Amino acid sequence: MSRIDPLPESQASDDLKAAWARHIADYPGSRITNMKATLSHSPLAFDVYMQWYPLYQEVIGLVGNRLAYLFAHAISEGSDCPLCTMFFRKIIIDHGERPEALVLTDDEQALLRFGSEMARNKGEVPADLYQTVARRCTPAELVILVAFAGQMIATNVFNNALEVEVDSYLAPYYPVTNPT
Repeated sequence: MSRIDPLPESQASDDLKAAWARHIADYPGSRITNMKATLSHSPLAFDVYMQWYPLYQEVIGLVGNRLAYLFAHAISEGSDCPLCTMFFRKIIIDHGERPEALVLTDDEQALLRFGSEMARNKGEVPADLYQTVARRCTPAELVILVAFAGQMIATNVFNNALEVEVDSYLAPYYPVTNPT
């Protein structure tokens, strides 16, 4: 159960409803999720966290759609964030892959480890892993990747601290565990 209930639409101001509508119009396929409705208790917090979307678009421009969502998934797993991990798990499955059986190149694996290490170790990344990723990026590209990872980690922290409930539409994407 969430520590703070998502703000119901009936309690949202007209300005906030307009911000929600702009968000959905600007990012087709998006919705006001439990996280976004919880953020909406502070319209400023909602606006700040929604800057994740343009940064994510920059990451897609750098590494492509697949690697962008895999990067976000790796960061979310590294942060132990059930909500965000499930969100990106859905994207992976909807694109025809199994999160437990991804086929990755060495460069892709390095980028995913880079994101996961940042999440697990408060931003610290082993020097050899950093160099592996940095050799393939310009300084501007590396800044975008690290900034996005930081924003993703902030989203994970928000969800974890407030125990934001995983949205019901994500339920079919929970991992299936095998009995031992």
